Amino acid sequence: MTQSRRTFALQTLAAALAAGGITYAHAQETIKVGVLHSLSGTMAISETVLKDTVLMAIDEINAKGGVMGKKLEPVVVDPASNWPLFAEKAKQLISQDKVAVVFGCWTSVSRKSVLPVFEQTNSLLFYPVQYEGEELSKNVFYTGAAPNQQAIPAVEYLMSKDGGSAKRWVLLGTDYVYPRTTNKILRAFLKSKGVAEADIMEEYTPFGHSDYQSIIAKIKKFSSEGKKTAVVSTINGDSNVPFYKELGNQGLKATDVPVVAFSVGEEELRGVDTKPLQGHLAAWNYFMSLKNPANDEFTKKWAAYAKAKNIAGHKDKPLTNDPMEATYIGIYMWKQAVEKAKSTDTDKVIAAMAGQTFKAPSGITSKMDEKNHHLHKSVFIGEVKADGQFNVVWKTPGPVKAQPWSPFIPENKGKKDEPTKG
Repeated sequence: MTQSRRTFALQTLAAALAAGGITYAHAQETIKVGVLHSLSGTMAISETVLKDTVLMAIDEINAKGGVMGKKLEPVVVDPASNWPLFAEKAKQLISQDKVAVVFGCWTSVSRKSVLPVFEQTNSLLFYPVQYEGEELSKNVFYTGAAPNQQAIPAVEYLMSKDGGSAKRWVLLGTDYVYPRTTNKILRAFLKSKGVAEADIMEEYTPFGHSDYQSIIAKIKKFSSEGKKTAVVSTINGDSNVPFYKELGNQGLKATDVPVVAFSVGEEELRGVDTKPLQGHLAAWNYFMSLKNPANDEFTKKWAAYAKAKNIAGHKDKPLTNDPMEATYIGIYMWKQAVEKAKSTDTDKVIAAMAGQTFKAPSGITSKMDEKNHHLHKSVFIGEVKADGQFNVVWKTPGPVKAQPWSPFIPENKGKKDEPTKG
């Protein structure tokens, strides 16, 4: 009786799966992939498109036979720009959904929220956004930039003759760990270059802040005190729209006070009139406007995918950006590592990730460092154009190796460039 019930249950499950176009055998043969990005709340403006990038890459990989002969099955959750909820959703993906890997997070506060979950369960997170460094976990691969691959080169450029020889600095950010730690590093760097305390202004606003009138007025006053001033912006999420609108409203032109942003790309400028913002800067490791065969292929693929999937905003005006590229690189490197390891086992995949390479849309061959879980990345500085794209005005001669522990923070002396065990 028990055996016949079991047989009947399996037949019923098989019939239900077949009705959905899935065979029972196939259901057992997928590799689940977690997608942990905010699809609502203040960070949705930046993160939603990363979810779609993961899904596009999964479709491509599945169309070519999957990974080790198994199809990838995405499991998408929405942590809704709620930092504690990121940890809950990470637990759900790992413990309930049994995913082999997670691609996700944008803000450092979300990454810090999930980090104990990944370390305690010995699971894998691929994190695709520039960040403040000062962290190196065995269970995370950081495919975005460390400070020496974005923030430091951007400030060096603005200090140079080509960048306008800035002497005074406004460090303006959203009030959380990434801007505050990045600015701690930048303050130490500026002081090492002889910049006086009185020539550095530091301001923070909460997530979702929308009224930048008084802050822009303060910046105008600070910049009028005799020395060339530049603004370093670590504002994150949808606050960038009112910030750039107010910049335009108050006529703060790039020729007077250039703004360099580390969290503003093509996607964030979509809702802004960029004509008054021409010449303001962003520092990234990829821009959509880069001309090379790998990027031509990437942008065409994205345009076709966005149209086919009717992705809001992108079906008519498809845009790519740096965190999308970092996401895309991460998925393909993970695939290559799984195939090299012949396993999705975390420790085997970690070992196989060392030294992985991928021909990136930036035009360089991205390489995962053998030890420090960061990509070697080229740095580009781009000027905002009237159409919301970027004209590259400066770039590094080649890929830069990440320094997760900044040499400008004294307590980092002697720290090893290798991940902790977690």
